[in-house]
Amino acid sequence: MNNGALNTLVSERPVLSVLNLKQQFGDGCPACQGGDDDAVLEKNYCPQCGTVFALRGVSLDLHESEILGIVGESGSGKSTLMSCLYFDQPASGGQVFLRDFEDAATNVLGVSSQAKRQIRNYRLGMVYQNPMLGLRMNISAVSNIAEKLISAGSRHVGRIEGRAAGLLEHVNIPRFRMKDPPRTFSGGMQQRVQIAKALSNNPPILLLDEVTTGLDLSVQANVLDLVKTLQRELKISMLIVSHDLAVIRMLADRAMVMLNGRVVEAGLTDQILEDPQHPYTQQLVHSLL
Repeated sequence: MNNGALNTLVSERPVLSVLNLKQQFGDGCPACQGGDDDAVLEKNYCPQCGTVFALRGVSLDLHESEILGIVGESGSGKSTLMSCLYFDQPASGGQVFLRDFEDAATNVLGVSSQAKRQIRNYRLGMVYQNPMLGLRMNISAVSNIAEKLISAGSRHVGRIEGRAAGLLEHVNIPRFRMKDPPRTFSGGMQQRVQIAKALSNNPPILLLDEVTTGLDLSVQANVLDLVKTLQRELKISMLIVSHDLAVIRMLADRAMVMLNGRVVEAGLTDQILEDPQHPYTQQLVHSLL
């Protein structure tokens, strides 16, 4: 096989594969049987033992330069999925493979804490719904990005400052505000600083969790336009979570609909919008019209 064909084959492989990911809060009991018996559960909650099955066998593939949108109501498991993928909490079961980590041969959920830090530093970027989870509010915007670069091994002060300033400029933070702490910024500006920080080490995958929730409509539009522009310019793969199907419609090439910890429908975004199959998806689409 020549190099061109080999490169094409590699690029067609998913950059991220998630297989049967599970997350439960509680030990479970014989009645709830690991969260698989819908007759026993109330949504994703076992009334007998109090266990919550936040993720019930979620699988997905994310491809190169693709935006995959995940939509669902509060409590559907969307944010738990992102938290498990970014190692903010350990998953109860399943497998996650990254194309750029050991050639997708190793389940990253089982690697060492040092390897997970390396993945967070170089292969994944995360933008949280609550900027306080992604930023230190009392140090400057430049310092927030510098901190991320230093944790990944950068030591040259001039290059660190130049990279941080360049990223902030790229996400439309004025130069005269770059030395200000994020606590003095608007919600939209805080999200843009988070995005700049997440991109600091050129990760191939960006995770965005409800990045427009709580923002004014005009600010939402600016943040969404920035996300789309960055994806087009950087060819980065993105996993975007939202409870708002309008956000997914604007950004995502493909969409997944989650309900009670499960994926109930998946496909091309246009296909899901035009011909939803699951009753819950039909309800979401109807509310959008």
